[in-house]
Amino acid sequence: MKKRNTIILLSILLVIVTIMGLCFGSVSLSFNDLIKAFTDYKSISHTIVFKLRLPRVLGAILSGLALGLSGLILQTITDNELCSPNIIGVNSGAGLMVMLVLCFAGGSFYLLPLASFIGAFFTTVLVIAISRSSIAHSSKTSIVLTGVAVSSLFSAFISMLSQLYPDVLPSYVYFQTGGFNGVYLKDIALPAIIIIGGAILVYLLNNQLEIMLLKDDLASSLGVNVKKLRVVTLLLASALTASSVTYAGLLGFVGLLVPHMARKIAGARMSNLIIITALLGSILTVTADLIGRMVFAPSELSAGVILAFIGAPFFIYLLFNKRNSL
Repeated sequence: MKKRNTIILLSILLVIVTIMGLCFGSVSLSFNDLIKAFTDYKSISHTIVFKLRLPRVLGAILSGLALGLSGLILQTITDNELCSPNIIGVNSGAGLMVMLVLCFAGGSFYLLPLASFIGAFFTTVLVIAISRSSIAHSSKTSIVLTGVAVSSLFSAFISMLSQLYPDVLPSYVYFQTGGFNGVYLKDIALPAIIIIGGAILVYLLNNQLEIMLLKDDLASSLGVNVKKLRVVTLLLASALTASSVTYAGLLGFVGLLVPHMARKIAGARMSNLIIITALLGSILTVTADLIGRMVFAPSELSAGVILAFIGAPFFIYLLFNKRNSL
């Protein structure tokens, strides 16, 4: 009952921040203006809400959900609470593939989700493989250090391509930090299908993921095909991250912060953890985008900058807090 009440409360909070995201920005709308936007298709309110704010709010909701669940999956299958899509380089791998498509197949925008997925999955497998074959494979920090190295390499390639092909990505800095300015409904249509479908699959796998919290031998004895499940969940984590990267850029720290917050609330029960992670991820990204729009209005900071201010100190705290167990 307590967990159900928590889920209801978080759902209400998500609705509240969504309404705030639609109302507030460089031009504030009253609640009556918001109602008018949905009833009067010729009003200025309708243009502001449907052309500008609704796409970015929906994009933020989907991105927070995707990155939160991706982080939860990666932390579960690696048994490492320091894992997240941006920390181990998954974002950068997806971003590099997006850049390659934009540079060398400029008109093929339909390839972006597939290219981003391939980059994310390849990077995830690469980082895990390198970290497990390293001398320090027994240390939980090895995957983080490997991810930082791979991420730096891929980011360097992205920077190089952005300088060689400056017309391809008008705002590389915005892409690198991540955000939702300039996101339109057409940009999130396909990613939305992938993210929602991926989230449903993650929930359907909640029992197997919960068993994955045990040692591999014990999980196998309980009837779980560990290798197959690890591949499937890696595919899911990659698809979720890649879908976000295609329109939100290299948004960071959601996948690190949110699963930790969710565990404090939901405990170890994976079914509750998945739902609460999805809700918290959406709330966090919508709130970050809203803060970025309001603090320096009419100018704005990207959501990625706000998340970095929150996430970087938290990551440092985790490193120090976990030092005795690494």
